[in-house]
Amino acid sequence: MTSTAHAARMRFHVDGWDPTYGSSVENAENTIGDSTAKVIPDLELAPADWKPISTSHVPDPGAVLFVDGVRRVEARIWIEQPPAAEPAPSAINRADDAQMALCASYAAGTVCCCPDRGAHLLTIESRRGLFTTATNAVDVPTTAGTYQANITFDDQEENLAVLLSAALQRRLGDLEILVAANARTALAGHGVAAGSDLLVVDGPLRGRTHLPRALGLIKSHRTAYLPPDLHAMVSALAAGERTPVFLMGTSWDRHAWYLRLPCTPGAPWAGIVRLECAADIPAPEAIALANLSQLVLPRYASCEYKDARAPQNLVPVAGLERELRRRLGNPALLSRALRVAAVS
Repeated sequence: MTSTAHAARMRFHVDGWDPTYGSSVENAENTIGDSTAKVIPDLELAPADWKPISTSHVPDPGAVLFVDGVRRVEARIWIEQPPAAEPAPSAINRADDAQMALCASYAAGTVCCCPDRGAHLLTIESRRGLFTTATNAVDVPTTAGTYQANITFDDQEENLAVLLSAALQRRLGDLEILVAANARTALAGHGVAAGSDLLVVDGPLRGRTHLPRALGLIKSHRTAYLPPDLHAMVSALAAGERTPVFLMGTSWDRHAWYLRLPCTPGAPWAGIVRLECAADIPAPEAIALANLSQLVLPRYASCEYKDARAPQNLVPVAGLERELRRRLGNPALLSRALRVAAVS
């Protein structure tokens, strides 16, 4: 299918494959390398004294703000590239004259849990974007909204699908930062004392460490960051217990600790989450946030019969994800709108 409305600027075709199953062209695997993290484990306890830490008696936060985002690829499209010279008729519309791109929807929002109003949606933002390395790309208007062109540098050493997915993730991260910053403004009038709220970001805190009183919540684990003897202690945590706080550095630095949420006994790491906070705050402040996480997060742990990602997928986050996906719109209608735009 070909766009004629912007023929002088950009022509594109919609890939017939469902984007859930990847592209109709080959897609290389994206592998994850071993960790090269530098760990300083003696911020709270010396390594020889490491032991599970029980919940402390600390004051409740005035409100807990949960931030999360979702993304969905609506279609893969092929953007025709303008020839360097006048092409021969047989060269027009050849596959190697087009570049793959992603049309995607993404959204981020905040759920506030406070004494006056309970759990409620506080802020929400949604966007549609076209992600490509094609320098001739322009916005794609459709009846379901405009997909804003986001042109990223073409790294020849990186798989294109991975490159475009990373560009989409960066835009989602930017939107989550905006939503998190706006959340505290929207909190005015909730009867919450200034500086008493806790912000919990679903996922790593990278790019958001400047936000005060903020935690990153990591639900899955692919790398052992701690030395073997300390790493082994994580599986010994009881529900509500955490490890001592340590400083971790990869491409960025942060304070971190592991916490076990209440769950049905099972695998050694069942219910384990890793929490992160900014590296540039004093160690006592990081320890205070770790103690606060022990008090707050187990209250929101999900149940296995309600959520396949229980208990790590916290109840407010699960509810927020459902609402965000609903706000993205009907995928069948969005796909149709793109196909109509391609022939308009």
